[in-house]
Amino acid sequence: MPTPNKTWSAIPGRRRSATADRSLTQLRTAITAFFALDGFVFAGWVVRIPAIKERTGASEGALGLALLGVSAGAVATMVVTGRLCRRFGSHPTTVAAAVLLSLGVALPPLTGSALALGLVLLVFGAGFGGLNVAMNSAAVDLIAALRRPVMPGFHAAFSLGGMAGAALGGLIAGRLAPTPHLALLTAVGLLVTAVAGRALLRLPVPESALSASASASASGSASTSASVEEGATPAGRAPEDPARDAARRLVAVFGLIALCTAYGEGAMADWAALHLDQDLDASPGVAAAGYSVFALMMAVGRLSGTALLERLGQTRTLVAGGATAAAGMLLGSLAPTVWLALLGFAVTGLGLANLFPVAIARAGALTGPSGVAAASTVGYGGMLLGPPAIGFLADGLSLPIALTTVALLAAVAAVVAYGTRGAGRAGGGPS
Repeated sequence: MPTPNKTWSAIPGRRRSATADRSLTQLRTAITAFFALDGFVFAGWVVRIPAIKERTGASEGALGLALLGVSAGAVATMVVTGRLCRRFGSHPTTVAAAVLLSLGVALPPLTGSALALGLVLLVFGAGFGGLNVAMNSAAVDLIAALRRPVMPGFHAAFSLGGMAGAALGGLIAGRLAPTPHLALLTAVGLLVTAVAGRALLRLPVPESALSASASASASGSASTSASVEEGATPAGRAPEDPARDAARRLVAVFGLIALCTAYGEGAMADWAALHLDQDLDASPGVAAAGYSVFALMMAVGRLSGTALLERLGQTRTLVAGGATAAAGMLLGSLAPTVWLALLGFAVTGLGLANLFPVAIARAGALTGPSGVAAASTVGYGGMLLGPPAIGFLADGLSLPIALTTVALLAAVAAVVAYGTRGAGRAGGGPS
């Protein structure tokens, strides 16, 4: 049985008290801190991969297999975290996953082989995947109570945390070995978790008008079914629920949008610098700026995402974002000069910025933590698929042509999003 949670009521037309507003603000701050921590710790690990490779003596192939441990651990944990959120609540699950992530990041430099590295990365990936589902589930609950589409702001915190983690790693990589550096990340992670987690565990879960209505509807349905017991289906099976089936199909659709977005993010992270260096003869510094420009504009897009959603609605935001990213990536991949390519990467970052957070928010609004888990798992698959798919196509064709698949999938996301225009409100704001 799920553990009961105290809740705030968010009934339309009824003003919240000043105390409730203050509590919601504190809850938003605490959840934002976990998003920033997630990006900070993950980026700090990524910048030390070359040093870990040298320490373990792994070949490129062996390292690639070891790095799959992060993905395998994340995907496996995402599948079950939705159930954990329903059983224990999204707030305690968020705190537990953050502790696991913080402890897991200290393990890679303690290994001496690619096999051992892959095994400890399963632990790190489990923390990463669990935290992503749990904190997104907590964010979906808060969005419903606020009745504002603020999910992009949380994902902006992840992007900014990642930029801070990468910047710190770049500054201290030449001064600190991986072991003390990643141990420092563990200390920071546990400190942030202690402070933000205390607030998160203390504050009750807000109850949206939607969930209250759903509860009333479920109660009414139970009463009705009891009064017409003779209409029950054979063998005690519950009758089919068309609305529930439709919601599950929509979750799969939003998972596909998240996949298209994550494919682009993974491709940009692994191939943008190489494209600038290999195909456009950029200097090492300029080539390194390719992903930085993309990430910076993605953060800018997410910071302005709430205002954009309130102005355009969710469907138009998704369609416009996908179309913008498609145009930007066509420019970035096929541009004849470095500066046009950088402009294309910047436009791509702006376009992709809000696709993933909006897709996850809408999936969560439809079916709760299970929707977040399902859409996140499908979406994360895009990040796994992107880099190897780009590499395979680059071998057979060319890297610029391979990168145009990012534009193709962004266009697919726009078309799919347009097909959801009748799905109604989800996660706040008009559809």
